[in-house]
This record gives sequence, structure tokens and C-alpha cells, in this order.
Amino acid sequence: MVSQTRRRFLKGATTAAIAFPMINMGSYRVFAQSAATYSARAIDLVNSNLVIDMLSVLAPLGPMMLAAFGQEPKRADGMVLDEDHVAKLLSMGIDVFHPAIGVGTRDEAFSIMARYNAYASEHPGLLVRVDSVADLERVRAKDRIGFILGLQTADHFQELDDIDLFYNLGQRVCQLTYNSRNLIGTGATDRSDGGLSSYGVQVVERMNEVGMVVDVSHCGDQTTLDAFEFSKKPVLITHSNCRALVPGHPRCKTDEAIKAAAKSGGVMGITGVRNFIRNQEPTTIEQMLDHYDHVARLVGIEHLGVGSDMDPDGYDDIPEPAYSALKSGYRDSYSFRDKIDTDGFDHPKRMYDLTEGLIRRGYSNEDIGLILGGNFKRALADIWTA
Repeated sequence: MVSQTRRRFLKGATTAAIAFPMINMGSYRVFAQSAATYSARAIDLVNSNLVIDMLSVLAPLGPMMLAAFGQEPKRADGMVLDEDHVAKLLSMGIDVFHPAIGVGTRDEAFSIMARYNAYASEHPGLLVRVDSVADLERVRAKDRIGFILGLQTADHFQELDDIDLFYNLGQRVCQLTYNSRNLIGTGATDRSDGGLSSYGVQVVERMNEVGMVVDVSHCGDQTTLDAFEFSKKPVLITHSNCRALVPGHPRCKTDEAIKAAAKSGGVMGITGVRNFIRNQEPTTIEQMLDHYDHVARLVGIEHLGVGSDMDPDGYDDIPEPAYSALKSGYRDSYSFRDKIDTDGFDHPKRMYDLTEGLIRRGYSNEDIGLILGGNFKRALADIWTA
């Protein structure tokens, strides 16, 4: 059993010079395996705030992708969390993960829900399924890692009562579409976008009724705007980037959509996916920070959050042939280059690097706390009230 907890780990970074030797005035090594240093201010901000990553896979992507693409035995569990990996999760500075993935069928949705629900029983005292805002507080109070059950498509909502069924299984977030059209609406990479269907409007209304998050991260432009129009509660963009900075990219959101999200009371999480951040090189954490600045200037700090869209180590560590197979599963409009991860944001300590970057950009401690998790907490409180 992993004994080190997340907050004890971080607290030690600013108090124990032996465990975490000071490199220079106000700078500390937080990871024994890395020479990187972080300011006491950054460490304290991560330590003292609720930190939510609204799209980050808990399990290592490598085994998951190998299993998904048939390169491991069918009975292999590509989503297992061994003790070493849980220790890595505890060291990341993230309190709450939203580990949503895409599924193709209703049966697969049941399987994923079952696998996620097993995490809490496999790691009692460390992992907590988050069903409510009260659970967010419980995670912090007890030094645990929370995870929010979600899926990156609503294909499994074949009838309206399925929304209630999956809510009762623990699902609290759902994207309306992935990249392709379904019964509800249109995905980001479809040729045309007719917006929400009549059934899609009913789905949004039922999700509002039960208290499930409507997520439009992968939706087409009109479907995205329709969700904001018909939802009576905030709509989230859990993981996307700004099209104003990456012209033409379908997985980035227009300024119109970002403004609609803010008007709804929603929050937009910024990803670390290289091709969503910039369409040329170099693509570093500095260009990722430009997306934070753009949203903050456009609609205000209170609508900005983190949705890194990766596992602790990023995508580029996925072994071949699964790595190439992953890229080939998307349309050319995704514009993949040699790497998927953004330089400087492709490792378990990325939340510290983000915090240091926000400090460099002049954000106040209060603003950084809102970005790290406060904004998503506020929006979830509004949405999860059935």
C-alpha cells in the first residue's frame, strides 16, 4: 500500500531541506528523479488549492492503447493501476482527475463504468469516486485522489432513461459527441454540422434534470453553440484550445463558443496537445500559456481551467505500433506532427510547470487558484444540483 499522501508530499517540499534540498533561494527540488526546481510560491499554490484536471487519464496510456488496438491479449487489463503508478499520481499535485475516454457501444460504456468503479475498491483510502461537490472537499480533507466518472461520447444514451441509468452508475460528465455525428449532434471533424437534433435537445434537458455535466469539447461548432442555447445549466468545455491562435483547427473553439461558455457560467479547460496549441514549431509551454491568456482576456479568469488531455507521462511515450495506430484513427484535420505532447508539459510534474508559467505571466495567487480548480468546482456545484 502506498503510504505517501499528496499533501504530505508537497508540504515536505517547503519544510524539509534534507528530503528536498534547496537549490537556490526560494527554489526546491520536488521530484528526486528530476533536477527541475520550483519556486516556493508555485509549490504553495499547488499545495493550498484544490487542483482539478478535467481531462486526464488515470491509467498509463501505453498499456491502454496496446489493449485497445489488439496488441495485447483480450483478457489483459490495460487500465490497471499498480502501486508504482498510484505513487506517481500522488506526486503530481492533482487532487481530482476526470479520466474520460471514448467508447463505441453501450456495452463498452457499461464496461468502462465498471472498471472505473473498481478503482476505489482496489485502492481504498487513496482513490475516491467523486459524485458531488462534498466529495471534492472530502478528497482534500483526507489527502486522497478523486476521480470523476465521464465518457467522451453520449452514444450510449440510446434512450433518455439511459441518462438516469448511467447517472446511477456514477457518471457525472458526458460529451454529447466525439468527433463524428451521432443521434444527438455533430462531432468536431464532420464535414458539416447541423447542430443538435431534436433528440439531442431532449438529452441536454434530461442531463440538466439529473445533474450531469454537458461537455462539448469534441462537438462541432453549431452543436457546441446549440448546447449553450438549450442548456439551463452551465456547459463545460473540459479540454480544448482557442481557434483564434490555431486558425482552422476543428478541435479548437471559436471566440463565439468561448463567449457562450462564459455566458452559461461554464469553464474551458486548456489542453497540452501540441497540434491544438500551435500549427508550427516550436510548440512549448509558453505557447500553451498564450491560450490561457486569450481566454482570460476574452471572458475573464473565472471561466478558465485545466484539461490537459493526457496521462501522467503524455502521449509520446506510447509504444509502437499503438502510437501510430492512435494517430491514424483521426482525420487529417487533426494535423498531427512528429510529436503530440507540448514541450515542457509532457511529464508528471506538469502542474508545477503550469503554475510557474502563470506566475511568469503575472497572474495573482487568487487567479491561479481559480484556474487550478476553483472555477471548475464552482461550475460543478451549479450543474450537479439536480
